[in-house]
Formats: sequence, C-alpha cells, structure tokens
Amino acid sequence: MTAQRLLALLGERALTLAAAESLTGGLVADRLVSVPGASAVFRGGIVSYATELKHVLLGVDAALLERSGAVHADVAGQMAEGVRRSCGADVGISTTGVAGPDPQDGHAPGEVYLAVATAEGTRVRRVDLAGSRAEIRAAAVDAVLELAEEVVRSDSGAAGRPDAGRGLESE
Repeated sequence: MTAQRLLALLGERALTLAAAESLTGGLVADRLVSVPGASAVFRGGIVSYATELKHVLLGVDAALLERSGAVHADVAGQMAEGVRRSCGADVGISTTGVAGPDPQDGHAPGEVYLAVATAEGTRVRRVDLAGSRAEIRAAAVDAVLELAEEVVRSDSGAAGRPDAGRGLESE
C-alpha cells in the first residue's frame, strides 16, 4: 500500500506531510489517515475545490488562476508549496485536474497535475488518466502518493535534479 510505505518513509526521516486537494476532494487525506499511526506524520490537508480557495487558502497566484485556470502545472506547484506553509509540514503534496465526465476550461477528463514541495524545491508531474470519474480520482491519489514517495526517497529531496524548482515531467 503506497500510503503506508510513504508514511513509514516519512516517519523514518522524521518528516511531516500535508495535502492540498482539488479533484480528489479529500481522498488523499482519507487514504493517509486510513493507515494506523498516520497522525505521527500527517499534519492535515486543505480541500480547495473552488478555484478562488486555491488563492485564499493556499496562496496560489490570483493572476495565474485568472489567466490559466485551476488545471495547470504551476497551480499544482503553488498548491503544494502553499499547503506545506499553511500546515507547517516538511512535505506538501497537491492534486488538481479534471475528473470528468465533461471537459473543464478546454482540458479533457483525466488531465491531472500533481506536485510535491519540499525545502529543496517543487516537483510537478502531469499524468493523463483514463476511466470513469471515480477511477480518475482514485488513480490521481495513487499517482501523487507515488510521486511523493519518489521525492522523499531521493537523496536530497528535489535538489540537484534537472527538474528541481518548479519542473514539469509528463507521463
């Protein structure tokens, strides 16, 4: 189970975690708190489903949201950074995208952006997921937890890699 592995890894490294969610609507937090002992590592989360809450609660740049909408790599990165700050966590993770069934602002269902922010930088990944609304949301949870595990497992978080800072990778 990815959540259990991630929480154990964070615990081993004495790191804390917070989650900012949009399309997953609390599923990331639910998956994490389903693991016994999660409270030792997981500080909390913010579900910013409405676009303006991404700015108000997480500090996502209002001009970016106005110009690009909520489904954007930089939005995901700023959400992860914002939840890390807001919750006082070592690691912030985020999900934003389109779960469907209909497109949103020109983005197809399944277009999802994930981010992980640490003190060393922020890593953003785009994933294109298929399936029903529920399947896309569940796959987004799996994907962000896997990305977080990759970043935490790396020798120095996001530092020193070509995608350090606000890099974008695609799957």
